[in-house]
Amino acid sequence: MSAGHPGHSGPMDVLTRPLLDRTLFALAEGYAWLPNRMRESRDHVVRTRLLGGPAVAVRGPDAVRFFYDERHVRRHDALPEPVVGTLFGHGAVHTLDGEWHRARKELFLPLLDAGPVTGLAEEVGAAWDEAVRDWGGRSRVVLFDEASVVLTRGVCRWAGIPLGDGDGDGDGDGDGEVKSLARDLVAMVDGFATLGPRHWRARRARGRQEERFARLVRDVRSGAVEVLEERMLGRVARHRDGSGEVLEPEVAAVELLNVVRPTVAVSWFLAFTAHALELRPETRERLRSGDAAYATAFAHEVRRFYPFAPFLGGRAVGDLTWRGEPIPAGGMVVLDVYGQNHDEELWGDPYAFRPERFLERPAERDELIPQGGGDPRAGHRCPGENVTVGLLESLAVRLARLDYTVPAQDLTIPLRRIPTRPRSGFVVMGVRGSTGRPAAG
Repeated sequence: MSAGHPGHSGPMDVLTRPLLDRTLFALAEGYAWLPNRMRESRDHVVRTRLLGGPAVAVRGPDAVRFFYDERHVRRHDALPEPVVGTLFGHGAVHTLDGEWHRARKELFLPLLDAGPVTGLAEEVGAAWDEAVRDWGGRSRVVLFDEASVVLTRGVCRWAGIPLGDGDGDGDGDGDGEVKSLARDLVAMVDGFATLGPRHWRARRARGRQEERFARLVRDVRSGAVEVLEERMLGRVARHRDGSGEVLEPEVAAVELLNVVRPTVAVSWFLAFTAHALELRPETRERLRSGDAAYATAFAHEVRRFYPFAPFLGGRAVGDLTWRGEPIPAGGMVVLDVYGQNHDEELWGDPYAFRPERFLERPAERDELIPQGGGDPRAGHRCPGENVTVGLLESLAVRLARLDYTVPAQDLTIPLRRIPTRPRSGFVVMGVRGSTGRPAAG
């Protein structure tokens, strides 16, 4: 139900139908909804109804390969408008298929290479180190909130996005604009799976930042703003789509946000990292030691163990069958992401936080799917997955080397809230600085 496909119903049509099938149950139960249904199935297949139509939910590496095969499943009209209008943006790469998708994805392929990932991690790491010096003078720090500012500052520097001078000190790197942008980027992620106030905050935030980034793209094209071609801002401003034309400024703004926003979404994983360090203090010492392989394993386990995306959806290209279950053309195919990342058949002890599992046996591509599956170069798997892992490798070590105390607070992680996080945002006090510059990441 993305823009440009008027034959499909809009968001209000979906939300006001008399029979919503299991859509409201999914929203109400959160991450547990689909795994609970899967437990009643012998073959990891669940037949249900979502958004007013038939749906079949699947799980497992074979199901991932089935789901990401464009001969079976398409994405361009599968994402509900409330998700497109908050999380991805209209006209985004996530809403395309076939040659149009491949042409647009060329824009993001540098994110799969080690050089850009390392460069981004270095910028974010430098922003973290600057922030830590400030935290030491404060009575309390909400780690989730501060991480979002650090990540916003770092990714904007890396992408070539001017930060302005929102604090008026003339340094061109003002806290005011960074914090405002960080709040909006967090809001876009926080509101994609709800119909309440968080959703409308997300829409307003996206509108503000799409307008701002579209102006920025126009300024780059006119020469009013200079940026190096290899910077992401320069790449987006000059990228040519499947038609051979440069992107409309509004679409270019969407795709620039689709680099910046997922980077800032690492705030969720960093709050989870702090949660894991608190509950499993033995992991802190190993991270502090600078063991690079363990830092990578830790990053993978954070992404596997803690909940972020509950499931992903697509539409059947034609009449299909999966393990004996018929799927009509246009029917929903749903991939159980949270359930697969906690599948006992794959992980043995899925509800134990154990980074060592990724040292004992690296996960196959279509087993660990917190950010989707398939081929990230050609398919719909998130090309920013390497960025997430690289940032977590670096920041987990930095956090483990930070001295602080954890006051009494509510550290529960509600599974009915999507996306979830520790209720308190993870508060720390008495920050005393790093015990040394990280050797990993």
